[in-house]
Amino acid sequence: MAEIVQQRIENRIPELEQLERVGLFSKKEVKSMLKRATALEYKLHRLIITKVDFIAYIQYEINVLELIKKRRSRIGYQFKREEIEYSIISRINSIFRRATTKWKLWLSHIAFCKKWNTKVQLSKVFSSMLAIHPEKPALWIMAAKSELEDRNLSESARQLFLRALRFHPESKKVYQEYFRMELLHAEKLRKQQKELEQAEMDVGEYEFSPEIMSGKLAELVYRDATGKIQGADFILSLLTIAAIFDFTKELQDTIIQDLQSKYTDDSLTWDFMAKRELEATVGEELQTAKGRASDIARREERCCQVYEEGLKSLNTEAMWACYVSFCLERFKRKTNVQELKEKRQERLLAVLQRAHDSSLLKEDFYKNWLQVLLSSGDSEQTAAVAMAATQRYRQSVDVWCLALQTMVHLGSGATGKLFQDALKHVNPKLSLPLWQLQVEWSMTSQSPEETEALFQRGLLSVVPAVSMEIKEKYLDWSYRAGGYKKARKTFTSLHESRPFSKAFFTRMIQMEKNQETPKMSNLRDFYERALREFGSTDDDLWLEYIREELGPSGQPENCGMIHWRAMKMLEGESVERFLAQYTLLQTGHI
Repeated sequence: MAEIVQQRIENRIPELEQLERVGLFSKKEVKSMLKRATALEYKLHRLIITKVDFIAYIQYEINVLELIKKRRSRIGYQFKREEIEYSIISRINSIFRRATTKWKLWLSHIAFCKKWNTKVQLSKVFSSMLAIHPEKPALWIMAAKSELEDRNLSESARQLFLRALRFHPESKKVYQEYFRMELLHAEKLRKQQKELEQAEMDVGEYEFSPEIMSGKLAELVYRDATGKIQGADFILSLLTIAAIFDFTKELQDTIIQDLQSKYTDDSLTWDFMAKRELEATVGEELQTAKGRASDIARREERCCQVYEEGLKSLNTEAMWACYVSFCLERFKRKTNVQELKEKRQERLLAVLQRAHDSSLLKEDFYKNWLQVLLSSGDSEQTAAVAMAATQRYRQSVDVWCLALQTMVHLGSGATGKLFQDALKHVNPKLSLPLWQLQVEWSMTSQSPEETEALFQRGLLSVVPAVSMEIKEKYLDWSYRAGGYKKARKTFTSLHESRPFSKAFFTRMIQMEKNQETPKMSNLRDFYERALREFGSTDDDLWLEYIREELGPSGQPENCGMIHWRAMKMLEGESVERFLAQYTLLQTGHI
């Protein structure tokens, strides 16, 4: 081992001599670097080596490179790079290669190569990585992009994409990036030709292929991709890529024709074709806001005509969702023209009603429908839609909550019965939002007797989350409705009715503290009850108890016993947290 380390150290002596000779480092610094490098080399030749050892060595060498770069800039010396930097970079690459045989530090090596512009080494790293991980499309794409962007080698990038497709013949992402690469290559050639023409340079026998520059290679990729991968969403993704480039009009037309001929049974096709009507060119420039609004209204009407045509052959929930989403998006757009705003609202309400009548309106659209109706002031229609939503999605908690909130807002007399219906149809395990909503409504709209009866029903729930929430709200309501005495009576009646939440006890403790003369005996009782439930896990509760005893009404001599009990009851990490906080408390830091 010593011989190998000595050989490696001797190999870097010419580089260190150059650093000292040109004045980038002093003799003392060179000696220190030699000592540090020796120590790092010995770590890499132990019987048991770790990834940390390799990373530390690599980071040290990178730090040296950065320091050399700064000192070159400071003294203005830019020579002897081959003897100095190239030597260090070569050594770092060598260390990376040794490390990646065991720990696969591919991405870190790639990042280093990109930063220090070692393009040849970068290609080798990608080749090694792909030889081991050919099953990962993202790595093929990364390698191909590197060849195109870092090395400007479009043919190498193309070959990598073709190899990737042999491993992943149906990968959408690989085809999308391959398609993009061919268009980027064509765009680069077009720019080169334009620059040469402007400079009036003689390019000799070199000619730019008009087929390649017009995107024919990209079209071949498109044909191959759509022959293996079906679906309107995939074709639209390729169309989106093609639309980025200004020379692909013919290619875009071809893609659109394929979309219209092959995928008329897909709602995405109709959605795309409809929204294209918004992009139609205007015959003359419209100067006034009213004129522009009139033109927008005509475009939106043409969009709706396409959606209507689509619904004739594709009356599905997905198709209605596209139509409703379009109308909703247009309705939410701000406009100062009242006529356009009213027309959008009228259209949206009509489409929502028709989708509902067809039983093809998605659950999440009912919220928007009710919001629009509420803003319009049509209470009768709003109530009807709210009830219709609950009939359509009888087991949905979200729909019931939405309908109930609407009925509460309208002040409907049928709200109480609607709450009962909701709890009958919804899975009890999911019913907590309904109970929360009903309690809030009852406290503001019903008599105290009815509210208390509701709490009593909620306490009987077999769902722990509901039972705990009801106890907390019951205690809060008792305090607001009848003061401390009623809250204390409620707490006493519930203190053995498990399960509990910590908040149930802490709220009672806070209520006691809010009294003009809090009783320490009551506080101790509340803390003891809470600790019986949460004393094994909640270290904060023990610390709060100790603080109370250290207060003006407490007995500090009890703190030792509380500490002893805490250490006996707490488990796991709670013990360490308690000890740390208790020490800070004793020293006056908290």
